[in-house]
Amino acid sequence: MRKAGSYIRNGMQNEFVAFGALCYAGFMTEGSVSTAQGDQAATRPDDAGGPRLPLTQRVAGAIRDMIVQDQLKPGERIRERALSEVLKVSRTPLREALKLLSAEGLVEILPHRGAVVANPEPQEIYGKLQVLGVLESLAGELAAVQATDEEISEVRALHFEMLASYTRKNRLEYFKANQKIHRAILSCSRNEALIETHSRINAQLYRVRYQSNLRNRKWQSAIEEHEDILHALEARDSGRLSALLRAHLGSTWAKVSEMLGVSGSE
Repeated sequence: MRKAGSYIRNGMQNEFVAFGALCYAGFMTEGSVSTAQGDQAATRPDDAGGPRLPLTQRVAGAIRDMIVQDQLKPGERIRERALSEVLKVSRTPLREALKLLSAEGLVEILPHRGAVVANPEPQEIYGKLQVLGVLESLAGELAAVQATDEEISEVRALHFEMLASYTRKNRLEYFKANQKIHRAILSCSRNEALIETHSRINAQLYRVRYQSNLRNRKWQSAIEEHEDILHALEARDSGRLSALLRAHLGSTWAKVSEMLGVSGSE
């Protein structure tokens, strides 16, 4: 990991305060800005319409959205007092939320320093994306055979949800819908070891995947890739679905490497 930088200098910046107020309003009125499925599994964006989550998970969701949108930047120290004031929560649920994010790999908790936003090296990101590509490829192969018609219909519904966010040009909601699609396909694989491993590694890449998505000048091409993935699943073409998902992750690294200013392979 790279050396941690400083956090908020000379008080909280206006944009940080404004974003924190938005997150506070979101998880106090809607139940969550983003959420988790289970206490030990990697926490994930909110599934709208689900049950109200425990406060710790709602706080983790708010902080996660701050991290992925660079309101809290890689390497920066997280000052608990400032953040607890912004989110209007006590230090106890905040610390528990930071532990959840540490388990995901989005935050590091260092002795005598506290929590800092994780700042992985490009080579580490590249290696994890390679593994994720293999996992999603296998998931596609299995899902094409194992998925029920109802599950395929749900993936189709999520695709339309993603298209709605694309039409509104809402990058964050688009990204969350995108992630729901991939998790739904993983779930169809019926392979718990595969699902758990993918969940853990994907959580560690959450920020870089979102940030690379912001820099995607060919947003329409990403939509087309997802339409091909949906059609392969509907046709139950395991070979094609497997290949499409692996290629999809390959294009993700191309965007990430451009964002990081490194070569296309590490």
